[in-house]
Amino acid sequence: MLSRLGKTLLTGTLALYFLLVAFNNIIDYDTNFKFVQHVLSMDSIPADANVRWRAISSPQLQHVAYWTIIFWELLTGCMCGLGAKRLFSTLRSKQEFAAAKTLPIAGLWLGLLLWSLGFITIGGEWFLMWESSVWNGEVPALRMFILDAITLLFLYLPDTAET
Repeated sequence: MLSRLGKTLLTGTLALYFLLVAFNNIIDYDTNFKFVQHVLSMDSIPADANVRWRAISSPQLQHVAYWTIIFWELLTGCMCGLGAKRLFSTLRSKQEFAAAKTLPIAGLWLGLLLWSLGFITIGGEWFLMWESSVWNGEVPALRMFILDAITLLFLYLPDTAET
């Protein structure tokens, strides 16, 4: 039961993380909106970059992108949170616990896609976020991708024999 509890608590921790990030992005909207705005407008990469045509300078589209990220964080956090609740309620049964993994696994996959697709691929490569000395979120995205992936791997592992 200890490994099931650990998997549950780690899933719940990530749920809390995603929900706190979304909450902070909503109540302190402008702080992180500036990050999204600068990444999308590509205004902090070298001026001689030949890919500036990719930039999105429309404030409306920048807000849509930011709200998409916030919604994605909320959805991921809710799925992981509800999944952790289900996992917790089935801790005593190996079979029920295994069946309850579906929702948190889906939530963790959503989180992985947010970090790998949204921040590392689109933000990092398409909008060249990696070239910015100020508005580069690739390292934090990689950190969260790793934590998310490790949690997902733990959930996929079968329960160990406990004595």
